[in-house]
Amino acid sequence: MEDHVHHPSSNDVVVNVICDSAPDGRCLHPTLHPTNHAFSPQQQQQHQDGNERRDSLILAYKTLGVVFGGLVTSPLYVYPSMPLKSPTEDDYLGIYSIMFWTLTLIGVVKYANVAIRADDHGEGGTFALYSLLCRHVNIGILPSKHGYLNTTKDVQSNTLLARFFQTSVVARRLLLFVAMLGTCMLIGDGILTPAISVLSAMDGLRAPFPSVSKLLVEALSAVVLIVLFLLQKFGTSRVSFLFSPIMATWTLSTPLVGIYSIIHHYPSIFKALSPHYIFHFFWRNGKSGWLLLGGTVLCITGSEAMFADLGHFNQKSIQIAFLFTIYPSLVLTYAGQTAYLIKHPNDHDDGFYKFIPTSVYWPIFVIATSAAVVASQSLISATFSVIKQSVVLDYFPRVKVVHTSKDKEGEVYSPEVNYILMVLCVAVILIFGDGKDIGNAFGVVVSLVMLITTLLLTLVMIMIWRTPAVLVALYFVVFFVMEGVYVSAVFTKFAEGGWIPFAISFILAFIMFGWFYGRQRKTDFELTHKITFERLEELLAERCVQRVPGLCFFYTKIQDGLTPILGHYIKNMKSLHKVTVFTTLRYLLVPKVAPHERIVIKESNLRGVYCCVIQYGYADALNLEDHFVDQVISSLAQHIQKHQSPENLSSDFQEIEETLNLEEARHAGVVHVRGKTRFYIGLNCGWFDKIVLSFYEVMHSNCRSGLPALGIPPQQRIEVGMLYEA
Repeated sequence: MEDHVHHPSSNDVVVNVICDSAPDGRCLHPTLHPTNHAFSPQQQQQHQDGNERRDSLILAYKTLGVVFGGLVTSPLYVYPSMPLKSPTEDDYLGIYSIMFWTLTLIGVVKYANVAIRADDHGEGGTFALYSLLCRHVNIGILPSKHGYLNTTKDVQSNTLLARFFQTSVVARRLLLFVAMLGTCMLIGDGILTPAISVLSAMDGLRAPFPSVSKLLVEALSAVVLIVLFLLQKFGTSRVSFLFSPIMATWTLSTPLVGIYSIIHHYPSIFKALSPHYIFHFFWRNGKSGWLLLGGTVLCITGSEAMFADLGHFNQKSIQIAFLFTIYPSLVLTYAGQTAYLIKHPNDHDDGFYKFIPTSVYWPIFVIATSAAVVASQSLISATFSVIKQSVVLDYFPRVKVVHTSKDKEGEVYSPEVNYILMVLCVAVILIFGDGKDIGNAFGVVVSLVMLITTLLLTLVMIMIWRTPAVLVALYFVVFFVMEGVYVSAVFTKFAEGGWIPFAISFILAFIMFGWFYGRQRKTDFELTHKITFERLEELLAERCVQRVPGLCFFYTKIQDGLTPILGHYIKNMKSLHKVTVFTTLRYLLVPKVAPHERIVIKESNLRGVYCCVIQYGYADALNLEDHFVDQVISSLAQHIQKHQSPENLSSDFQEIEETLNLEEARHAGVVHVRGKTRFYIGLNCGWFDKIVLSFYEVMHSNCRSGLPALGIPPQQRIEVGMLYEA
C-alpha cells in the first residue's frame, strides 16, 4: 500500500490510499496486455474492441440470472391474475396488443433506452435518480459531494424548476418522500415476487394430479420459500453459477412452446400487433376492459430491475440481454398463450400450464419452478441491498449487515430483514393464497414504481440533461398517461389485495421518516450546542482535567465544531486521551467514494487533537477494520509533516515529537468513543414531536449500536450517555 497527499483546499489534506485492486466495479474493462509493437494502432484498437464486445456478451449472459428473473417469469401469473368473464377472440387479441405495446413502450423505449442512461456513477434505481438530482442541482436534504470535497463540481446553472425546488422546503421534502416511496415499493416487491412466482409455478401440480388441493399447493410453496430464506445466510456465490443457465433455459424454452402453440392454434396471432385492436377492445368492453389493466400491467413486472441493477453490470450488457433475448422471448410466449386461449377461451385461470404440450409438461414444470426460485432470489438480494443503502444514509434503523462474499461487495445479507421477509412472504401465501389477490397487490407495486421513475426521469431531463421541451413533453405525456391509467385501474382492487403493498409501504415509510426526523433533530441540537475549539481549550486548561495515555477516536456528526457529548464526557470523566481524533463519518450522495478521497484530515490548533473525516457512499462497505487505524495514523503523520516549516529547526523537533506521540498513543491502546443520546420529551413538546420522537426512541433503543456496525471490537468501545432536550 502506498500513501500520497493531495490538497483539496488550503486547510485540508486528503490522503490517497491506493489499493491493490480498483474498488469501482461499475463495469468490466478489457484486460491490459503488454504492447506489441508488431501491431498497428488500428489492429490494437480492433483487438480492444473485440475484448469489449466479448466482455459485454458475457455480462449479458450473467444478467439473465440476476436482472431479468422477475420479468421473464411473468407469463406464469399474468393471465391467471385477470378477472376474465366469457372472453371472446377479439378480447384476447386486444389483451395481447396491450401487452405487446406495454412491453415495447415501457420496456424497450423507457427503460432500455432512456432510464438506463440516467445512472448515478453507474448505480440505478429511484434513489439513484434522487441522488443524481441532488448532486447536479443541489436540491437535496443530505450533504452532496461537492459540499465537502474540492473536486470538479457537478452543480449546473439553475433552471426555473431547479430554483423552485431550491427555494421550497416543501417541494424538497416531497421529492425526498417520493424517492422513499419508490424504495419502500421495491422492498414490497421483494415480498410479493417470491410469493406469486413460487405459488404460480407450484400450481402446475394440480393439472396432472387433480387430487392435489389448493391448500397443499400453498403449503408446498410456503415450504420452498422458508428453505430459500433459511439458505440466505450462506450467500449466493456457491449457487449463483446455476442462475444464468436456469434462466437461459427458461428464456429459450417458453418461446419455443409459444411458437408451437401459434402454429397449432392461431397462426395469425401477430395481426394483434396493430394498435387498432386496443381501441376496439376498450370500445367494446368499456369499464370492464379498463379493470383488466390491473392484470395486464403484470407483463412488465421486473422491468425496473433493468435500471435498479445497473450498478452490477453495464448499459450495453443489459440492453443486449433485453433486446435480443428477453423481449423476443416474452413477445413469443404471450403470443403462444393467447393463441391457445383463443381456441380454449375458458382456460385463462391456468393460462400458463394449460398451453404446455403434454410431452414436455414435466420438464417445463421443473424449469418453471427453478426459474421462480431464481427470480425470488434476485428480488430478495435486491431488498438486502436497498436496506443496506438506507442504513448507510441514516434513513433506516441500524440492522446487522453481513457481506457473504469476499469477491462481490454488493452481496449482502441481513438476518433481521431476512426473517421479517420470510414471515411476510409466507403470510401472503397462506392468507391471500388466491393468485388474483396477490396479483392485485403486485399490480399496485409495479405501476407505482413505474410512475415514480417517470416523474424523476422528467426532472432529470429538464434540470440536468436540458432536453428540448418538445421531447420532454412527448415523453411525459405518453408515459405519465399510460402509467397513470394503469395506476387508476389497480387502485380499484385496493380492497381485494391491493392494500397489502400500501400497508407494507406505509409502515416502512413511517419507520424511515421517524428515524430520519429523529436523526435530524439530534443533528440540529448538536449544531446549536456544539463545542468550539476555544471552549475545548478552556476545558483542557482546568487543573482537574488530565491527559491520559492512549489513542481515542471520538465520533461526532458535525464538522464545524465538536459534539456537546464531548463537554459532558470531560466534565464527568475529568480526562481526555493524549491523542484524540475527532472522527466524522460523512455519507455522500454518491454510490462509492474513491480511495484517494476517503480520508480527509482537518487542522487543529490544540496539541494532540486532530479532526478526521471518513467519507462513504451509499454502496460502500462501512467497516472500520484494523488497517483503518494504520491508515489514519499514516495520514496524520503526513499531515504533521506537511504543516511544519522546513526552515525552522524547532519545527522539525516538534514534528518528530508529534509523530512519536502518535506511535506511543497507538501502542498504549486504542479506544472508540461514541455518544448514546436520548431525547428528553418534556411537557412543552408539541403533539407531533411527542409522537414521532417517542417512536424514534423506541427504534433507537432496540436497534444495534453504531459502533458494532462499524466492526469495532467490543473491548475498544465506550458509549457515553446524554439527554437531549427535545
